[in-house]
Formats: sequence, C-alpha cells, structure tokens
Amino acid sequence: QVQLVESGGGLVPAGGSLRLSCAASGIAFALKPMAWFRQAPGRERVFVARIATSFSEHYADDVNGRVTISRDNAKNTVYLQMNKLEPADTAVYYCNTNTYWGKGTQVTVSS
Repeated sequence: QVQLVESGGGLVPAGGSLRLSCAASGIAFALKPMAWFRQAPGRERVFVARIATSFSEHYADDVNGRVTISRDNAKNTVYLQMNKLEPADTAVYYCNTNTYWGKGTQVTVSS
C-alpha cells in the first residue's frame, strides 16, 4: 500500500522559513519522480516543485528562488525548503508521485 505522509507545516510570520517533509512507503522511491503541490482556500491545487530520479529540479515561477526541493533516497523522503515566505504561500501542501497523494500539511503565513 502506497503512503505519502507530509509533515513540517505550521504558522510562520512573513519572511520566515519552513521545511516540509514527505515520507513515502510502498513504492520504489528512488525510481519515482516526486513533487509538491499546494492548494489555497477556494483555489485549485497547483504545482510547486518537482524532483526527478536524476535529482534535476523544476519549480513553479512564483516560488522559484525561494523554494528548494530535495530528496533522500536512503530515507524515502522528499523535502521542500521554503524561505522568505509570503502570506500568498498560505495553503495546504501535498506530496505527489504518479497518481498518489498525501493528505497534506497546512502552511499558514501571517502578515
């Protein structure tokens, strides 16, 4: 059974940082591209970042330069380091691979 479990969300002031984690099980993690998406209240879920099996990274334009995705294949975990957070970053952040999704972790940035 595939499980993706996000953690690390919370309430931070604008300008702050957070590191999200997603622990995966039930998949051959090292062979899977991993991604983060987010969904703000009343909005659709949108792409944030992706890391390939080759460790190449891709970012959405609105987070590029503030966010870093990384992976630790030994720990079956993907991370999302977020810096210089803005209130517009407030959302539930989801981990994704193929058709599998985690339940999300809430990030709230206060102004």
